[in-house]
Amino acid sequence: MDRELTYGEKAVGLTFNPSNDAKVQKVKSLYAEIIDLLVNSGTPDIESERQREERLSLFTESIRQAQTAQMWAVKAITWKD
Repeated sequence: MDRELTYGEKAVGLTFNPSNDAKVQKVKSLYAEIIDLLVNSGTPDIESERQREERLSLFTESIRQAQTAQMWAVKAITWKD
């Protein structure tokens, strides 16, 4: 890769795919896109500090859950009996 990875690409470990599985790459790319969308959404101007903190907490948790879902999806794709 000739460019710096986005936050989402780093968060899902986009460049780690030892088996070169196309499905794994697709899942990681899609979740990276979701995470980047969340990261780049920012927070609108909110009057209260409490509301701002709550909103940030929602973004943080949604990114964490997206990372978890991506890892489980990769596990499902690569599961061997």
